[in-house]
Amino acid sequence: MLDTSELTAAVERFADRLRAAPQSRLQRGAAAEGLALARELALRAQRIEEPEGAGRIMPDAGVFTVADQLVVAGNDLAEILRTAPGGSRERELGEAVDLVRKAAGRAGL
Repeated sequence: MLDTSELTAAVERFADRLRAAPQSRLQRGAAAEGLALARELALRAQRIEEPEGAGRIMPDAGVFTVADQLVVAGNDLAEILRTAPGGSRERELGEAVDLVRKAAGRAGL
């Protein structure tokens, strides 16, 4: 099984920063960046689970829920990568970790 702790740690760090951010920073773009990342992570998980399925878009539930949405999407992807049959998923794991770090940087967190 693949060790996905690096992904879950990166997601938790970003989510914690989103939770601690003032409303003004969230509204200036940090929440939008977090939601875009959560949506991307969720779509990646869906593609692995259902390669032929239509992707479902995570809804915008507001600036104060983005951190939780990010954690759910990140943990879902981590679990799927950790347990996915059909070979190694290290590349996808590395890409996901990079996405999280870059999104946190763009969010200014």
